[in-house]
Amino acid sequence: MTVLSIIFGVLLVIFGISCMFTPLITFLDAGWFIVILLAVYGILAIVRSAAKKNFGASFFFGILSLIVAVATMFFPGLMVLNDWILLYLAAGWFVIQGILAVVLAIKTRKLSKLWILRLIMGIIAVLLGAYSFFHPLLLAVSVGYLIGFYFIESGFMMIVSSAASKK
Repeated sequence: MTVLSIIFGVLLVIFGISCMFTPLITFLDAGWFIVILLAVYGILAIVRSAAKKNFGASFFFGILSLIVAVATMFFPGLMVLNDWILLYLAAGWFVIQGILAVVLAIKTRKLSKLWILRLIMGIIAVLLGAYSFFHPLLLAVSVGYLIGFYFIESGFMMIVSSAASKK
């Protein structure tokens, strides 16, 4: 099992490096992961609801998720829409997180000397989110780099953990 984990770790590092060299393609492929997650969620929600004989909101959202996933798989235009929605959700998330960080910094300024750092980071997040609304391609490339970095980090952690458990 340890050898297999090391092999998977090396593959993750290789895939991560590949993602870093093609960040826009990586972002566009990330939409497929979302569609697959929607499909899996939908199937699991339907099965769970049927097993419990509870056909309420969970069952409804399971069917809705499955319909969206299947429709997105068969209509490429929906995948592009999915990618754009993802970009604007990420931009909105930056703005909201930034606003919350600014508010928290102001509220806790008497409790910590580092409140100014939180304030600066919150302002940067708001500006980054606002900029991303007008230049979503920048955010798409950034997401591609982040996915690549995540794969590389996960691969190294898998290799190190496997090597440490072998000793």
